Amino acid sequence: MIDRGTTLEALRDGEIAIVGRIVESSNNAMLVTVTRDCPDPEPLLVLDAIYKPTLGERPLDDFPDGTLAHREVAAWHVSEATGWGIVPPTILRDGPFGEGMVQAFVDADPTVDVVAMVIEEDPRLRRMAVLDAIMNNTDRKGGHILPVDGGGHVYGVDHGVTFSPTPKLRTVLWGWRGQPLTPDEIEGIERVRDALEGDLGDVLTGLLSRAEVRATARRTEVLLAGGCFPFPSPDWPAIPWPPF
Repeated sequence: MIDRGTTLEALRDGEIAIVGRIVESSNNAMLVTVTRDCPDPEPLLVLDAIYKPTLGERPLDDFPDGTLAHREVAAWHVSEATGWGIVPPTILRDGPFGEGMVQAFVDADPTVDVVAMVIEEDPRLRRMAVLDAIMNNTDRKGGHILPVDGGGHVYGVDHGVTFSPTPKLRTVLWGWRGQPLTPDEIEGIERVRDALEGDLGDVLTGLLSRAEVRATARRTEVLLAGGCFPFPSPDWPAIPWPPF
């Protein structure tokens, strides 16, 4: 598991150095190191991270230009509100190519078969499915699911196309569609709903449009009122392409 406090301090204050571009990325994502000076006798802190500058974002037809990095950061704040720690620490800051999101790098466990986790409806993915429903994630691919420590904890990444006020949930995590939410899952949604009325709502208003924040609150209310996982919409493709 990532040390949240130390990692956030480094991401905010550290010096960013580019290691290389992630070729498969459509939004100019880069692997970077973040180096933070520590008071003696502490050693120098060096973290791997992902940097996605706003300038590198590919324009989309259904999301406003220059907003994807903000959505990535908003996803982290909502994840934190659930108490589940699904999204790695993510901040908005200046970097070598201007403002962008910087997210702690997750070294996924290569021994865990993510495809099998999805197909076999691994219960460790239920919380992620709930988070996606709250955020209206339109791009939950298998490659965005990162198990660590033998799958003891599972992170989710790549949340640039989230929080649209229009229903657009696309995910490979439909295994629990229509099934009742557990008490733990309901409590996580309630924490987000309550936080949206306070500090979380204020933070998201600085990252998203007011309509998007209101839609997020409505989605929490719908999930709580129904008490179950959503079904795919007949008006929108249910699974992103490619799925993995």
